[in-house]
Amino acid sequence: MTMTKNKHRNDIGSRQKILVLALLAVFGPAHAEDDTVAALINPDTAMASAGLGWASGDKWDRSLFGQYNGLSVNGANLLLDFLYTRRDDNGVWTTAAGRNLGLDVLDVGFAQERQGDWKYAVDYSQMVRRDPHTINSGLQGMGSTTPVIGNALAAPGAGSESRLSQKRKGFTLAASKSLMPGLSLDASYRYEDKEGSRLSGIGGYCSNVISPICVAAPGTIAALYLAPEPIKSTTQQFEAKINYSGAKFSVAAGYYGGLYSNGNALLTPAFANGASTITNTGDTLGQLAANLAQASALPPDNLSHQIYVSGNAALPLNTRMNFKAAYTKATQDADYPGQLVAGAAAGRANLGGELDTTLLQAGFSSRPLPKVSLNGSVRWEDRQDKTERGIYVVAPNGTLYTNNPASSESGNAKFEAGYQVTGADRATLGVDYGYVNRDQPVGTTWIPANSMAAMRASNNETGLYGEWRRSMSETLNGALTYRYAKREGYHWYSLDQATGFNFVRYDSFNSSSGTFPSTMLDRDRQTLKLSGDWSPTKELSLNFSLEDGKDSYNGPTNAGLNDTKVQLYNVDAAWKFSDKWKMTGYASFGKQNLNLRQGIGYIADMEQRDFAAGLGLVGTLKAGIEVGGELSYLEDKSDYNISMTTAATVPNLPGTSYRATLLKLYAKVALDKKSDLRVDLIQQWARYDDWTWGYAGVPFTYSDNSTVMMQPTQNVTFVGVRYIYKFR
Repeated sequence: MTMTKNKHRNDIGSRQKILVLALLAVFGPAHAEDDTVAALINPDTAMASAGLGWASGDKWDRSLFGQYNGLSVNGANLLLDFLYTRRDDNGVWTTAAGRNLGLDVLDVGFAQERQGDWKYAVDYSQMVRRDPHTINSGLQGMGSTTPVIGNALAAPGAGSESRLSQKRKGFTLAASKSLMPGLSLDASYRYEDKEGSRLSGIGGYCSNVISPICVAAPGTIAALYLAPEPIKSTTQQFEAKINYSGAKFSVAAGYYGGLYSNGNALLTPAFANGASTITNTGDTLGQLAANLAQASALPPDNLSHQIYVSGNAALPLNTRMNFKAAYTKATQDADYPGQLVAGAAAGRANLGGELDTTLLQAGFSSRPLPKVSLNGSVRWEDRQDKTERGIYVVAPNGTLYTNNPASSESGNAKFEAGYQVTGADRATLGVDYGYVNRDQPVGTTWIPANSMAAMRASNNETGLYGEWRRSMSETLNGALTYRYAKREGYHWYSLDQATGFNFVRYDSFNSSSGTFPSTMLDRDRQTLKLSGDWSPTKELSLNFSLEDGKDSYNGPTNAGLNDTKVQLYNVDAAWKFSDKWKMTGYASFGKQNLNLRQGIGYIADMEQRDFAAGLGLVGTLKAGIEVGGELSYLEDKSDYNISMTTAATVPNLPGTSYRATLLKLYAKVALDKKSDLRVDLIQQWARYDDWTWGYAGVPFTYSDNSTVMMQPTQNVTFVGVRYIYKFR
């Protein structure tokens, strides 16, 4: 598992800025924008708030509402926040902020800087994700590396209830120093610790034709057991870069490193009573118990290093360009745990995983003439998989097979030209091109029979698009965009090891019953989008967009993905109907269709629909009394229409849906010049129907009668009262 760059490591002190905005918003009301402007005008601020929050119901009623906000476990919670910002006479800014200090999801940070000279920031954050599902089980050692599966419960629901969670604790240190005019050095370090467990299981079926363990046992038998994955890992990220900024260009060169370390190497379940624990009937119980009790490897330690250089420059003819070059080496060479060495590659102590990635990209934007604009970019990436080969797969007939290399090369380019046709009309035309080349399997790679019909060594895609944008009046603007893209490819190869995965003719698969990877099929993509904005007055504004798209896949057979469709509609509005009152609103609808078929089995026509709408109002009743509220609704529905290629009649799968209505109200009363009292009311009505973990009130049940389900209807009321004191 290769580490990626932390999204939150941009400007030093950015986390403190986020905390400041969050504290000013408290629960996200629209009035935070005005407070932010006031804070910028008068930067010296010191404030603290303390209060109590109460949520109705028990932790099962609040499992969706409190999944991430720390309000799930306890009905009553402390609400503690503080903010301190000061600029002294020497131009040094000091910022300290803390949010949610009474909960187990909190942020606290401290930063100082002299603008243009130096700055540093220290931050600690903590986040807990609580799984909304309820587990009822007799499993011993749940969440450990050695869970023990006992005899089956007398009936589903006869065990003890529990919930899984993961807790992240992160520490960040960042600093920057100006070395001379235009030259600066930035460095940051982040350490994150993660503990807990997540939902997972072990299962399989024992057959004399699929598993060497069961080869001597006639018949087939299956079982599935709960075995949550234990989590105990750390992630470290470090970046250092030097920046130069001149009058005409700027450049940055740096290093980024990521280290992932897992404190748990194996998940080793055990059966308390051996083969007799298996509750199914048959004559392969012993072999199946032995198969399921094998150790399972957990994500291993890995390390990545990246060096990069990036920059931009101003060129003649109102042109700017940017570029980036990076080289990354990712390795995974942690030694195998002792229990796995015997089953791994003969003579190998670890995977010896190595992936080298080279990235080059450049872009430009230009306005050579008043009515003409040009934009373009090019990107090339080469991924070289240098992982050493080893024997990892034993086929049912005893043949030994190795891992498979997975190197690839990809690139894309884009060019766009815009022209101001008239004072009200602007036209844009563009073209883009992309390609990918992939490694073929080697002769020692095992690919299960009938898993896929074939694979492709390369694909390329060419796209054309155009846009006409028109200002129809001083208050109304609109744009119409159309895009067409065609993906093709070369070098289909069969998955027959006996022939060495040889290249074959495209039309030779017409009688194939296998499927083809959708990412490798020929594809035609068309998208049409209409967007606009209307501002009849300076107090009222409206934005809207309508988009329709379709992907048509052309494979050698009808097996696999045939086509997909998407429709997206969106409207946003803002209305300031007085100096004291303003309103915002939005509505969006989306529909996606996916049509696919199995070569000799089912045909699926799946549809997903999303609808969301919201209305917000904020204002001042009178001096010192501010009120606001927001009402929002979300609905997500999926339907699964199933038929058979054999014309046999089959029922459709049940649909799934999630509906949530959220009402937020607040009132803030100024008690005096330095103190406020704030009351928040949040009401959530939610319903979740998903047959994955239960249907018609019947929970998902494992072989030992352990169950997993989620309370489908959850209605929660939250009331928060806090006292806010401003020290300056």
